[in-house]
Amino acid sequence: MLTDALKNQIREIHQQLKSNLTNYQPRPGQNKMVAEIANTLAGSYHSYDRTLLVEAGTGTGKSLAYLMAAIPFALKQKKTLVIATATVALQEQLVQKDLPFFLKHSGLKFEFCLVKGRQRYACVEKIRQQLQQPDLLPLFQSTAPASLLQQLLSNWQQRHWLGDRDSLKEPIADEHWYAIASDPAHCSKANSVHHQCPFHLARAEIEGSTVLVVNHALLLADLDAGSQILPEPADCIYVIDEAHHLPDSGRDFFSAHAPLSFPVQYLEKLKKTTQQLAGVLPQHGAMTEVLKLDELASDFLKQLKPVQHQIELNQSSWFAKEPHYRFADAVLPETFAANADQLAELSGKALSAVEKLQQFLSEAATEHKIATKLVLPLQFELTAIEHRFEQQSELWRLYSVPQQKHVNQARWVTQDQKEHQQSSAYASPLSVSFLLDDLLFSQAFATVLCSATLTTLNSFDYIKQELGLSQHPGLQTLKVDSPFDYQQKARLLLPKMQTDPSSDAFTDELIAKLPQYIDKTAGNLLLFASYWQMQKVVEALRVKGWSFLVQGEASRQSLLELHALKVKAGEGSILCGTQSFSEGLDLPGALLTNLVITKLPFAVPSSPLEEALSEAITKRGGNPFLQMTVPATARKLVQACGRLLRQEMDHGRIVILDRRLVTKTYGKAMLNALPPFSRTIEE
Repeated sequence: MLTDALKNQIREIHQQLKSNLTNYQPRPGQNKMVAEIANTLAGSYHSYDRTLLVEAGTGTGKSLAYLMAAIPFALKQKKTLVIATATVALQEQLVQKDLPFFLKHSGLKFEFCLVKGRQRYACVEKIRQQLQQPDLLPLFQSTAPASLLQQLLSNWQQRHWLGDRDSLKEPIADEHWYAIASDPAHCSKANSVHHQCPFHLARAEIEGSTVLVVNHALLLADLDAGSQILPEPADCIYVIDEAHHLPDSGRDFFSAHAPLSFPVQYLEKLKKTTQQLAGVLPQHGAMTEVLKLDELASDFLKQLKPVQHQIELNQSSWFAKEPHYRFADAVLPETFAANADQLAELSGKALSAVEKLQQFLSEAATEHKIATKLVLPLQFELTAIEHRFEQQSELWRLYSVPQQKHVNQARWVTQDQKEHQQSSAYASPLSVSFLLDDLLFSQAFATVLCSATLTTLNSFDYIKQELGLSQHPGLQTLKVDSPFDYQQKARLLLPKMQTDPSSDAFTDELIAKLPQYIDKTAGNLLLFASYWQMQKVVEALRVKGWSFLVQGEASRQSLLELHALKVKAGEGSILCGTQSFSEGLDLPGALLTNLVITKLPFAVPSSPLEEALSEAITKRGGNPFLQMTVPATARKLVQACGRLLRQEMDHGRIVILDRRLVTKTYGKAMLNALPPFSRTIEE
């Protein structure tokens, strides 16, 4: 149970934070959130199932709320607080603003750090080696000039750069970064020259930290790998922020794809690499692995030929209308099914052989038995081979799983017409609820999942099912309303429209009507349901003299900076975007006072995964539109409307030009799920 001592400590911290917050306003919702998190962590509701879902409206102060409740408890119980976010923006806010503020004013002593994937860090030794031997990696020499490498090394030595991709002053191209990124084969801690590489220095910070900030993908990868980076789940308190993204993050992580077309050049390169390895590796046993890899690669490609042949035979029928072809009910063609087990086994064995060869190379480099100019290029080649077999192993392992009465995968193939008709195969789980429960919720000491949009149509049922939490005995839910005075601060207008959004004439009506709902002197954001429709409207209105800042015509950051400059100069600005501008876009104060949503953000089930999800619901006797499409759209609409009020002093208007909110039964439910704006519905 929550002790009086811990309650008093949390209250004292709260008082100290309040006295140091500029323009502090009492927030009863934040207080409720702190209390519920603290009680959940202490086991007040259930002795072992300590799981809480929290929907906290904009302006609640949820980050400080979970820090206030979780950090004192983590220190007392000697647990690690792992905060997982979906976006870089929230990670930066936590690490650069919220955690430093909390550390300074809470009176607590603790360490915190941001944990990123290995590929986000550079290997300084690689940079040095490529500067010392310019011909070391001729493949990268043309795209990573010495001037760039020298600048990076100098910035690192002078501590003007932290050694990671995110802290670079200027962005770096993917091919440049690949040549210097840390990888386990080359940048090994076993070799003393790598002890001061950015990755190993960053990982050393984890050991002494009470609070670790990660993204959803790294959290899932580490759980799946058996906690190689983060502490064991039983020793962790997890706060999953932006938790409405977790099901999709899980599907992305546990999915697989691999190319099924292998150009002749790749085969020649593979043969050349194995020959070079055979010539330079001195260790006993290395030759066995070289021969094994050569044989396994040959057997794998031979086993793949019937699959490639079937794609060629069905090319005209499979890819006549779309660049993808989905296998209905995840039933694989006979040739795919007949070879899946063997392809999974061969690719898995080849992957194991590559990993052993990487180890042999690493040992040879550490013991200086092979010259660096030989080691590094071979490590690069082996890393590329390893990546290919890893893809194949994951794909065919999923394709080997039998699909019973209730299908649990989406499976499809694609063909890229631009790349000499290169084909690839894909597999994705339809649900990750069991995996999330098995790896995370059932293993964790405690888990708090929070977001501004966790409920769907005012219910937690949808997210519970998506996450696999419906049957958890101790699961608690909390909905904390925003402190904003929505009635006074924002007005929702639904104008009268003549055409239905599904009609071709709707775009013409948008062109005709939009100008009367734009405030030329203010900060405007126009949200479109499709890129195509946005372009049509913008093109037509520009002819009439309107000026817009349009998504895709410049980088997001550049558009936002120009938008801010125009608004602050009193000129007014009209920012146009699609779904990605509906979430994570922060335009406080005068930067946004007029939000126009042209159409409800329904997703067309055109992707193979969405088609498979819809198919599975139908097979179970359900209605995919009501069970999948409407809930997803309702959540997106709440997120879109959430762009308007970001601070308590903000105000403005929301215009929605989609009458289905009042003419359809589902529309009325969506409307009632929005914050309580004052409404004007034209009849």
